[in-house]
Amino acid sequence: MNDEITRRQFAQNIAKAYLGVNALIYGQDLIARTERIPTARHVIFLNMSGGMTHIDTFDPKPENKEVMGQTTAINTSADGIQLGSWLPKTAQQMHLASLVRSVNSNQGAHEQANYLLHTSYQKRGTIIHPSMGSWISKLCGKLNNSLPDNVKINGGSGIIGAGYFESKHGPLPLGNPDAGIQNVKKSGYVAEDMYKDRLDASSILNESFTRQFPQKQVRAYSDLYDDAIKLMKSKDLEAFDLTHEPEALREEYGQNNFGQGCLLARRLIENKVRFVEVSYGGWDMHNDVFGGLENKAKVLDDGLSALLSDLDRRGMLADTMVVVASEFGRTPEIKAGRVGRDHHPSAFSAFFAGGGIKQGYVHGKSDERAHYVEEKGVDVPSINATIAYAMGLSIEKITYSPSGRPFKVSNGEPPILDILS
Repeated sequence: MNDEITRRQFAQNIAKAYLGVNALIYGQDLIARTERIPTARHVIFLNMSGGMTHIDTFDPKPENKEVMGQTTAINTSADGIQLGSWLPKTAQQMHLASLVRSVNSNQGAHEQANYLLHTSYQKRGTIIHPSMGSWISKLCGKLNNSLPDNVKINGGSGIIGAGYFESKHGPLPLGNPDAGIQNVKKSGYVAEDMYKDRLDASSILNESFTRQFPQKQVRAYSDLYDDAIKLMKSKDLEAFDLTHEPEALREEYGQNNFGQGCLLARRLIENKVRFVEVSYGGWDMHNDVFGGLENKAKVLDDGLSALLSDLDRRGMLADTMVVVASEFGRTPEIKAGRVGRDHHPSAFSAFFAGGGIKQGYVHGKSDERAHYVEEKGVDVPSINATIAYAMGLSIEKITYSPSGRPFKVSNGEPPILDILS
């Protein structure tokens, strides 16, 4: 123990002498504070909206029948790791992934907790923060100039967007993955030469307006317009068309919005889109939790397991990080009468795979009832810090809002280095 302290002190002294900083801060290595070679180039973020029950999915407690109810624990392809019995297909992919069983949040209401999950900041009336996808769009740069680098599938009306960043960094919303992207082709009754004349006239007006009003917001709109025109002309639009996929593979993912959303996410990543979020709601199971899980968990199990095996088979999992997260968990106690679980921010789980994530690994631990975090607690912003770190971003880099207020990508919280290989 004394030798370890001596080595740590020695490292700190060297860092102070040559760099002017402490080498170890909050238990994280200095490398967490600097930009690094990325292990991930893309992110697929699967948002389990509504508060997914952790005890029935990623953190079962087989020795505690009182909290398990109708759920049992099943073995997985990773030695010593069990999942809830509702996820048999995902269990066979667990050798590709890491679990974090010690997430906790200080927010227990949906809107505020969801905002924290997406932005790493608490919701304020005075500012709107960028989502994680917007940070990646802003700081990582495009890999495909024709396609948006931030897409949200099945988002509904509650999309958290670019915040104080330029509008072009907000997500492109797709309400139905089967329908793809809408209204991107010229009307059939408009001749090609007329269509070109209209675009030219629009460009002249746009350039004139931008020169007359050179404000940042006007330029952002102009850039957004230019990107839309570029997308309309691009052959990469086929990336949004699921009919190019074999029917057997579409069945494997599941013929539902979540499953097809996962398949579309793979197609977009394949075409060099940086960040894709697929939202899957309905986890707010205050009543009949086990009846709800019968269908809800099957859809997740089909989509997630198919996505992991598909990415792995294509060699894409190496640089694509897949994250499954929810704004909070649900109570271990099963509420009498209504047989439901209520909101529970004190302890819940997140799932990571690919993009430099350790395989067949568990970080942290909840107590015997899955009620509180017992070991290696993780705050919600550290989920985003881990994504940012794997993407090669500095979690200490400061960006400024238009009003001059300083912000960091994960609100200064450290990444979960323990799950990174």
